[in-house]
Amino acid sequence: MAGSKEIRTKIKSVENTRKITKAMEMVAASKMRKAQERMRAARPYAEKIRNVAAHLSHAHPEYKHAFLVARETVKNVGMIVITSDKGLCGGLNTNVLRLSLNKMREWEAEGKQVSVCVVGNKGLGFMTRVGGDVRSQVTGLGDAPHMDKLIGPVKVMLDAYIAGEIDKLYVCYTRFINTMKQEPVIEQLLPLSGDTLGSAEGYWDYIYEPDAKEIINELMIRYIESLVFHSVAENMASEQSSRMVAMKAASDNAKNVIGELKLVYNKARQAAITKEISEIVGGAAAV
Repeated sequence: MAGSKEIRTKIKSVENTRKITKAMEMVAASKMRKAQERMRAARPYAEKIRNVAAHLSHAHPEYKHAFLVARETVKNVGMIVITSDKGLCGGLNTNVLRLSLNKMREWEAEGKQVSVCVVGNKGLGFMTRVGGDVRSQVTGLGDAPHMDKLIGPVKVMLDAYIAGEIDKLYVCYTRFINTMKQEPVIEQLLPLSGDTLGSAEGYWDYIYEPDAKEIINELMIRYIESLVFHSVAENMASEQSSRMVAMKAASDNAKNVIGELKLVYNKARQAAITKEISEIVGGAAAV
């Protein structure tokens, strides 16, 4: 059995660790509320532009954007993988990276080339280790996503699709369901179709000013950028929720460990006292 001094040192160390995890839990809870507000604020715009894109996919303008045209053969696949910059958030990054890696291996088994755009430091490190073809990346987004930081890396993938270097584009992120549940998902971004965009009752065409090509080009790019931004916002809300739950579990475990160590410390202390009493009684009997 360890000595009383060693046990006291362990108790002190675990108590200090518990203070840190408790503070991180409270910080994550505060950031989680803000992240959820940003995520909910982005939903109306994303829903409205999705409806407009759905109408465009069923309309028959004089110009058809490349994002709306499906390729006959798919040889090259692109994927935008969204992770966090920091760890200590449970299995959030592990689950989304496992899903993306399994999908990449499935495509490679079919003879398709896979290129990746990575959002987040954890995903960048993972894709570098597994030898993924990373075309673009962005890290250090902070606690709030900013569109100006996302536009550049996303545009690299969109330009590759328009140039024919990518035949399909997917996004892989963690969808926020509630505080206790987050789900890793992979969704197709390009090509767009009426089925993937959802139903829009009463399809109509639009009157374009100055012309259909200029308006549709700008709208389609804004639509894809809004989808990626919304995915990043969902992932950040999931990150803070997962971190809060993980830090609460760590704090609870630390509390249990402290209780067990105190029990061991009391047993050791009682054993030492009993030994001293026995020695005193034995000495007195010898005298």
